[in-house]
Amino acid sequence: MGERTGTVLDTGELRDIDAYWRAANYLSAGQIYLLDNPLLREPLRAEHIKPRLLGHWGTTPGLNFVCAHLNRIIQRRDANVMYVLGPGHGGPAAWANAWLEGTCSEAYPHIDRDERGMRALFRQFSFPGGVPSHVSPEVPGSIHEGGELGYALAHAFGAALDNPDLLVACVIGDGEAETGPLATSWHAAKFLHPRRDGAVLPILHLNGYKIANPTLLARIPHEELDALLRGYGYLPYYVEGHEPEAMHQVMAATLDEIVDVIGAVKRGERKRWPVLVLRTPKGWTGPAEVDGMAVEGTWRSHQVPLPAVRENPEHLAALQAWLRSYRPEELFDADGGPVESLRARVPSGPRRLGANPHANGGLLLRQLDLPDFREHAAEVAKPGGSASEPTRVLGRWLRDVLAANDDAANFRLFGPDETASNRLDAVYEVTGKQWQAQLLDSDEHLAREGRVIEMLSEHVCQGLLEGYLLTGRHGLFSCYEAFIHIVDSMFNQHAKWLKTSRRLDWRRPIASLNYLLTSHVWRQDHNGFSHQDPGFIDHAVNKKAEVIRVYLPPDTNTLLSVADHCLRSRDYVNIIVAGKNQLPDWLPMEEAVLHCARGAGIWEWASTDTEGEPDVVLACAGDAPTLEVLAAAAWLRDHLPGLKVRVVNVVDLMRLQPDTEHPHGMTDREFDALFTTDKPVLFAYHGYPWLIHRLTYRRANHDNLHVRGYKEEGTTTTPFDMLVMNDMDRFRLCIDVLDRVPGLGVTTARLRQQLVDTRARHHAWIREHGEDLPEVRDWSWPY
Repeated sequence: MGERTGTVLDTGELRDIDAYWRAANYLSAGQIYLLDNPLLREPLRAEHIKPRLLGHWGTTPGLNFVCAHLNRIIQRRDANVMYVLGPGHGGPAAWANAWLEGTCSEAYPHIDRDERGMRALFRQFSFPGGVPSHVSPEVPGSIHEGGELGYALAHAFGAALDNPDLLVACVIGDGEAETGPLATSWHAAKFLHPRRDGAVLPILHLNGYKIANPTLLARIPHEELDALLRGYGYLPYYVEGHEPEAMHQVMAATLDEIVDVIGAVKRGERKRWPVLVLRTPKGWTGPAEVDGMAVEGTWRSHQVPLPAVRENPEHLAALQAWLRSYRPEELFDADGGPVESLRARVPSGPRRLGANPHANGGLLLRQLDLPDFREHAAEVAKPGGSASEPTRVLGRWLRDVLAANDDAANFRLFGPDETASNRLDAVYEVTGKQWQAQLLDSDEHLAREGRVIEMLSEHVCQGLLEGYLLTGRHGLFSCYEAFIHIVDSMFNQHAKWLKTSRRLDWRRPIASLNYLLTSHVWRQDHNGFSHQDPGFIDHAVNKKAEVIRVYLPPDTNTLLSVADHCLRSRDYVNIIVAGKNQLPDWLPMEEAVLHCARGAGIWEWASTDTEGEPDVVLACAGDAPTLEVLAAAAWLRDHLPGLKVRVVNVVDLMRLQPDTEHPHGMTDREFDALFTTDKPVLFAYHGYPWLIHRLTYRRANHDNLHVRGYKEEGTTTTPFDMLVMNDMDRFRLCIDVLDRVPGLGVTTARLRQQLVDTRARHHAWIREHGEDLPEVRDWSWPY
């Protein structure tokens, strides 16, 4: 669509909207520069300026411009609008608007709408003990961490899901538009149901530059940009220019038409969602020139346009002239608060952008109706006497969860084309995969309305789920273990968001971000080395202990118990690693529930140290390691019946840390009782071995701890061969026992040789027969 023309705003409305915009720009620049004298009631002096000038001006005026016009739409139409700021450093704009509308003062009473509060607003920005320069959890109305680019649009679409009356206005910086996650997020509109879901208005803000380079979408021909957006399936609108009065008129007219079009799409009268392209100068209304070089409209306005204000009198004078150009005496009253005409341009109550309850999702969070997972229990007459596929059974429970919460419309599954592959496909008995693109007769499980969203972009799946959670709903992200690394950085941002938001008493707890990682490293029969990477756990435990939880259920019943616990939790990132292939069922349900509550414990039925201390501890965490430890324990019982073996299973990995480091951690006394203070401990672990050492390095018996795990050896091979390649197989574990238990080395030389020979026989067998040794393939717990 072309640029709108004509007069939409009358003289008074134009004056007031422009005044609001000038006030927001003044407050934004003041945050970057001023430590004192916030209303310029005396000439600026060097001591009024912050000693370290931090922050970003370039994108800010455009964000304030959008906010001023969204307020008009909200007031005229009583619209329910959220504002997602994608540009990396839009913090000054977010805080300025929160202060003008009063939501900042409600969250932080010391930052009231007066001169003292304005001084506090300015002082906190990018200042020790204050707030960062980007949009962060501290900002009322925010759900999007602005510290990293690329995720705003996926967050916006996630917020819109199942919120039919919500309009999410999402500003995308033209630097952000170059990122991979954002480029794929455009497609999320193809999942949005016009009536059941809300609407997203992407606002592509082209101001031409990043930190030091032009942006691609700002430099391509108009026809190419228009074709790109239409190719994504949108109806483009354009607002372009720099003269404020004309821009206000065009923006108002364009937004009016866009909101009408959104209404028509939601009524089924049109198919294309609109997108707004806003083209303004970088650093709009800031200094045009500094030290003889152009600043406004160039990359030089990206951060601090006047960098030497305290040292350079010319810069100080230029800053004063710049700030006075907004005419603050017209904008703020004698007390320093916004004048009445500005207050009148702010929506009321929860309609304010900073007060929208969807942006503080815990206010809207409803408890999930969780059916009793015990009804799906695997029947266990004896340990290992039966087998099941853990995630397939989990899928049946998730089916019931979806059915129980269908009317509430507050639970969804997200995944990159892997729901069926990960054997959760029982959910399709009660819901389809939401899909608004073309349908074919041969399609299965696609539906215009569904509770599952699959897109082969881990970034988009993560972003949709985050937006869904942050606006007060529940969900689960299922992914192949090796490829969850694609969202490492998104996970970082969300974990940091949770850590920060937990100390803000006005932010209410939200449902936890739940990962189910399956198709894991030890079972990649038809894939291979590229699909073998358990390192996401290592990455996750770098984050603060108050946020991170890691679970490694060894069988179906423990998986069900863990999943129920995770879906009930708040403000965590829960990582569940579980296999999808047939595995022995080790624990009856009630024992599984008790074991999960403990997090780690002795499996008495597998141990032979019933009297006195053990000679050796065999520990395990993960389903494949558990199977190998139990097979090793059985072999040792058969061949060394006098050896006292203790089998310890760890389902909650963070139990290994000291209680001083993690809320789930064990005291030294607990740990020592479980693992002893002086006996050999052989630990078979699902992931990279050094993580167990890292978690336990302070323990008294750490020197006797020997960990087996994945050591970056892999290929397309049999399940047991993967274990052999990484020295975590049962025979290797038995060799470790013979080598490490004092007194066994010489007396068990023949047994050791037998174990070495069995591993060699395995190597030859799989290359001739293509499957594992019969005694491995058909093994079951014999006692």
